[in-house]
Amino acid sequence: MKIALITGALGLIGSESVEFFAEQGFQVVGIDNDMRKYFFGSKASTSGNKERLTKKVPNYRHHNVDIRETAALEKIFKDYNKDIALIVHTAAQPSHDWAAKEPFTDFSINATGTLNLLELARTYCPETVFIFTSTNKVYGDLPNLLPLKEEATRWELSKEHEYYTGIDETMSIDQSKHSLFGASKVAADILVQEYGRYFGMKTGIFRGGCLTGPHHSGAELHGFLSYLMKCCVSGDAYTVFGYKGKQVRDNIHSYDLVSAFFHFYQNPREGEVYNIGGGRDNSCSVLEAIELCEEISGRKLTYDISEKNRAGDHMWYISSLAKFQNDYPQWKQTYTLKKTLEEIHKSAKVTK
Repeated sequence: MKIALITGALGLIGSESVEFFAEQGFQVVGIDNDMRKYFFGSKASTSGNKERLTKKVPNYRHHNVDIRETAALEKIFKDYNKDIALIVHTAAQPSHDWAAKEPFTDFSINATGTLNLLELARTYCPETVFIFTSTNKVYGDLPNLLPLKEEATRWELSKEHEYYTGIDETMSIDQSKHSLFGASKVAADILVQEYGRYFGMKTGIFRGGCLTGPHHSGAELHGFLSYLMKCCVSGDAYTVFGYKGKQVRDNIHSYDLVSAFFHFYQNPREGEVYNIGGGRDNSCSVLEAIELCEEISGRKLTYDISEKNRAGDHMWYISSLAKFQNDYPQWKQTYTLKKTLEEIHKSAKVTK
């Protein structure tokens, strides 16, 4: 049976990938050692996803392995070898702010861990399709240089601007402030491209906007919509960091992102890069997201707006989906922003 190897298998995109590719007939092998608990505390632990996947996915095989541990990783690759038809690499240290606390940890996971996986794939299963979840933070703070106008609830571009429908892959990733997290993801992003372009491996790089869904273990430093809805449900106070709460994000449900991965798997390319997110139709500012969460939950959120923004954070980011949709015209988004938040609310009510 063909193997799908999923790193970060207990996280939002990883766990969605486990379920999705099991349904497509893959034997799914997961790698995850719950580093999210180390990053953000016990409330952000992904251990609950392990229990859910073990019950829901027949024959799911889990390995409690750190992607920095080359010997342990190599044993997995040796065991499954050329049966590995697909690698979905989602494991990461995902936070701007946390990276500054432990730069070596951040870089060793995001960059060196990715190199470990690429080199082992090249050695043991060179024909595999390697999909990497990169981030829009590889563009640093260049999006903040766009001619943004302040509106009542959001920063916005004029309809005449070339990026009004979304930022495309031609934006530079150079000479801007990324945060250390952004820098480590740039290194990984380029590595995955290079293994495609230099070695001819089938690698796809997906530079995500705001990735979200009901299985997100949202925390203050990562998981914007999930954490926001949790605060609405629990009554905990929420802090908005900078930009008057008018910073804009485009939001894609984890299912729709993993569906895009599947389309790439079916017709892979070498070292291809795609911006991927919810697009303009699924964009919102933090203030707009608060209003939606209050409407869906029926509760008022207690929040304050800090004057200080996160280093390297975007005032406005909407992904252009044009390149991916041109290459894979059969792919469609199935979740609206409101439908996604309704799912997150349902999950937050169950787990509060």
